[in-house]
Amino acid sequence: MTDPGQFTNASRFRYWFYGPSGLRAGWRLLIFAGIITGLQRSENWTVRKFFPGLDQVSGFLIFELLSFLTFLLVSWGMAQFEGRTMADYGLPWRRMFRGQFWVGAVIGFSALTFLLVVLRLSSAFYFGTVALHGAEIFKCAALFAFAFLLVGLQEEFSDRGYLLFTLSTGIGFWPAAVVSSVIFGAGHLGNSGETWFGALQAGSFGMLACLILRRTGNLWMPIGFHMAWDWGQTYFYGVPDSGIVVPGHLFDSKFAGPAWLSGGTVGPEGSYLCFVLLVVLWFAFAKLFPETKYPNPAAIPDPRAPRFEPLAAAAIMTEGGPGGAT
Repeated sequence: MTDPGQFTNASRFRYWFYGPSGLRAGWRLLIFAGIITGLQRSENWTVRKFFPGLDQVSGFLIFELLSFLTFLLVSWGMAQFEGRTMADYGLPWRRMFRGQFWVGAVIGFSALTFLLVVLRLSSAFYFGTVALHGAEIFKCAALFAFAFLLVGLQEEFSDRGYLLFTLSTGIGFWPAAVVSSVIFGAGHLGNSGETWFGALQAGSFGMLACLILRRTGNLWMPIGFHMAWDWGQTYFYGVPDSGIVVPGHLFDSKFAGPAWLSGGTVGPEGSYLCFVLLVVLWFAFAKLFPETKYPNPAAIPDPRAPRFEPLAAAAIMTEGGPGGAT
């Protein structure tokens, strides 16, 4: 094992800051997080300063859009800095809203519907009656579809985009997936009506999304799944979404029975049956998509490494590093 104490100052600097993937993952993530934090604080101040009278829906849409654009812009900047592409971070634009996105959407809505049917058969859920009529049905459906498209883009890319890729270059994919899923689950604890088990379920979905990314090669299927699941909960079936209930839902549904079965204030995601569903989906996706496609092995090493290797080798060899005199 290389002893960093043997290096010159220049080679020691390279040892601590650079590895086979270029600038080490920890430093890249610190740069990324610092820029994101600064921009988000500026955005929050700007919106509150110049748009003080926003209603809840408009404010939600604006903040979700700005948050996604912030992660997108900073990730693009890091891609330029690192010599990588947005596709390397799981978001190839040529696949935007193509087949994988819609397959994910169908699976997400179908999985939620199946869960609610099982809860209905268990007398823990009742679909109720239609609460909207006429043009309101289509207006609310479109508004919530747009809102949850933003949510899917923002949450999937912020937790499983640059963050997951960069962590993977440092500690490997599955350890990075666990870290990103813990962050994703913990982020739901601030929701009203959320519980620790609901947050654990959100983290479990994060692991499922990581598997789908791993096997499909990009985030478009998880984005479609995420969007349709949230749309189905909030708009179509009118159930709590991670503890949040908003007006404008199609069905006036209700829960009954113990919280461990119905999900309680969390909604379906708080039900123990939801965890069973996620496990079933995990094995189904693993079976349907057996090939590993992410991260792209060619994207992990620093694409500009040939520029640095001669300098690094010369610096290390002068002090008896690997391959040099001892």
